[in-house]
Amino acid sequence: MFDFEIIDAHIHPFLDTENRLSVYDRPETCPEMMRELLESGVSRACGSVIKAADITDFEYIRKCNRDTLKLREQYPDFYLPGISIHAAFPEESCREVEDMYRHGVRWIGELVPYMVGTQEFSVKALSPVYELAQELGMPVNIHQADLKDIEKILLDFPKLKIVMAHPNEKTVYLERLTLMKRFPNLYLDISGTGLFRWGMLRYGVREVGAEHFLFGTDFPICNIAMYIYGVLAEKLERREQELLFAENFLRISGY
Repeated sequence: MFDFEIIDAHIHPFLDTENRLSVYDRPETCPEMMRELLESGVSRACGSVIKAADITDFEYIRKCNRDTLKLREQYPDFYLPGISIHAAFPEESCREVEDMYRHGVRWIGELVPYMVGTQEFSVKALSPVYELAQELGMPVNIHQADLKDIEKILLDFPKLKIVMAHPNEKTVYLERLTLMKRFPNLYLDISGTGLFRWGMLRYGVREVGAEHFLFGTDFPICNIAMYIYGVLAEKLERREQELLFAENFLRISGY
């Protein structure tokens, strides 16, 4: 469909319907979800299996992560696993990161605070996890509105690659860009709120460079094609499009 690769760095696949995040009951199945991504022009996609839950032990997190490995077996040329961790279980999270890394996983997240009952990600309990991710070179994709939380992680782990999820509206977006200027290891995926504001992406590329943006949709919550054509409509340079659509993700993840 396109003469360049498009890697969606932010999806939420599912095997069980309890993990389906569809707003209007579509896609109903995972095969339908993967088919819709492909038919929209996405070449490959990465993301985590998540669901809002009252998590009392680590087994729920572990099951979600094992589902990502099963999905990779089913879609080996398309799906790239993203895994979850939890601040209440730092030791288990570290073992999980190590184990999943041995299985070829190279992405942590999206981590969503309201999904797992964690409001801050700069908590001391997660320090061993971030230290390990920094050592392994695994990016951490975080959904977080409080930029002070992100800043603290960056200051404590200066080589950890953090990908913020969602540009948000103008005030928050400009704050994100300011933080990105300070930290070369900070990136932003364009899924969720923001891209529908005309000129948002071109402004950000001009301010911090195309190498700091990753393409993402948050599918099946959001419309895939709106994000693809939202990028194309900004009329970025061809090289900027290539970086944003696929090369930045591949470079920082090692996939």
